Amino acid sequence: DVLGREIATLVDEINDPGIYNSQLSILNSQLSTGIYFYQLKAGNFIETKKMVVVK
Repeated sequence: DVLGREIATLVDEINDPGIYNSQLSILNSQLSTGIYFYQLKAGNFIETKKMVVVK
């Protein structure tokens, strides 16, 4: 969340090189409406993006 707390982990596994997809359903989750940040880590690559949840 915007305070830096980890809310959920979508994927925590090591994969071979390739293209992968992961989906987050907010319909049955406890995520409130708000701004969240998600982070992708792959080897030395790390990217953080913003996500807006509106219920």
